[in-house]
Amino acid sequence: MSIMTFTRPKVVSEDVKLSERAQASKVGYNRKADATGRRLGCDFMNAGTLAGNDSLRAALRHYDEVRETYLRALAEHGVEFAPAGSSDAEIAQLRDELAQRGAEFRNAGASIRMGWISKACIECTGNKGSETFSTTFKCHRDCYFCFNHNQADYDKFVREGCPWEEGLARAADDLDPRFIAGGSVGYKNGLAVIGLTGGEPLLSFDASIAFLNRARELFPEAHKRMYTSGDLLTEDMARALRDAGLQEIRFSVKDFDPEPMQERVLDAMRLAKRYIPDVMVEMPIIPGTEARMKDLLASFDEIGIRGINMLEFCFPFHSWDEFARRGLVVRNPPFDVMYDYGYSGGLPIAGSEQLALSLMIWAHDQGFSFGMHYCSLDNKHRSEMRQRNERAAHVHPCFTFDKGDFFLKTAKVFGPDREVARPVLAVAGCDTMVDSDEEDSTTFPLRYLEFLSGVNVTPAVAYAVLESDENGSYIQELDLRVAE
Repeated sequence: MSIMTFTRPKVVSEDVKLSERAQASKVGYNRKADATGRRLGCDFMNAGTLAGNDSLRAALRHYDEVRETYLRALAEHGVEFAPAGSSDAEIAQLRDELAQRGAEFRNAGASIRMGWISKACIECTGNKGSETFSTTFKCHRDCYFCFNHNQADYDKFVREGCPWEEGLARAADDLDPRFIAGGSVGYKNGLAVIGLTGGEPLLSFDASIAFLNRARELFPEAHKRMYTSGDLLTEDMARALRDAGLQEIRFSVKDFDPEPMQERVLDAMRLAKRYIPDVMVEMPIIPGTEARMKDLLASFDEIGIRGINMLEFCFPFHSWDEFARRGLVVRNPPFDVMYDYGYSGGLPIAGSEQLALSLMIWAHDQGFSFGMHYCSLDNKHRSEMRQRNERAAHVHPCFTFDKGDFFLKTAKVFGPDREVARPVLAVAGCDTMVDSDEEDSTTFPLRYLEFLSGVNVTPAVAYAVLESDENGSYIQELDLRVAE
């Protein structure tokens, strides 16, 4: 589903291009930061207002217009949205309850864990610390929410299999000799986890075993995991996976599967526990499934799984009719920060996060032993942002790499506030300011925001990402928020 076109920004600096407007294809929206998120800037409660600053109002209105255009375009394609902000209060309350129970909030609140967490989940938002491959896109299931249909060359990979050999060879070519010691090799970008997914990897079992053996040869110290629906697993397969070095297996349990199929998957999990160290469940949390999910969680505890990864349920930009038929709607607003995210998962479904968090609370109170991790769509986007932006931490003196949510950030003042703020910033030692007459703004490093506290101005924080094209690198501004 193509919604908009991408427009490149103009060059305003010789060293790096600083865009003054976001013109993204699939863009999103800002959700209000909750108590678990990072608050930027200082207290500007007594600062200037928007009333007399037409330039700031225009800059903020630009992003409102982009969001409105985006949502309107989706609606024209039939996508339905929940009422704007309808879930904010409930989610905030559930997060508070989890915090009271000792939950850990990671990646600016986009990831929540209780108890054990897989090394793969930790490394997922690392700077290329985790990489996942496929041997085939074939699958004996037909899940209406499958993301694979969005993948490039999907039909080809279903017919011919996936070029996993090329993928591993590319990773091996990126080896740094400094990490080669004692027969052990590492990845210069910090590869710690190698994943195998599909389709269904058990449908190409010989290729999956060959993949694991080759991955072990190239990266003997990397954690190896595999995703599977599980119902095809046999004892011979489990033994072969163990012998090939598999350390973690994640079963995809579908709440809508008939009971005999679900029992077959549960039996496969019991089987896997005899051979694979870390047996996990990874499944989307679909609104309206609370009763069945509680039964499944109780079964998981009885089996003794190591942990569960609860995924925010998403619309993958195809088959909206299937979502509409089930009465599902998209969360409004759908994204934390707007961007043309590469992740194929599309749009988050309203009610999924609330159900996931309430299930975590319930399972904790039941005393279940397995670890729990809530992985929001925003958390998956964090991984992309870190990979893009961590390498650009020092690309321009005005920008700071935020280690909480992995965006590049800078501060701005607009209109009449510029004349007030500039001398204050200069006295504070700020010698890096970028002026834009077109936007009527002055950009400066985030760390100088504190010196404007109490000054009659209204600063804003810009969120950005490092982009590249045939002309080099540039910083693309994605959003603008009044500093808190």
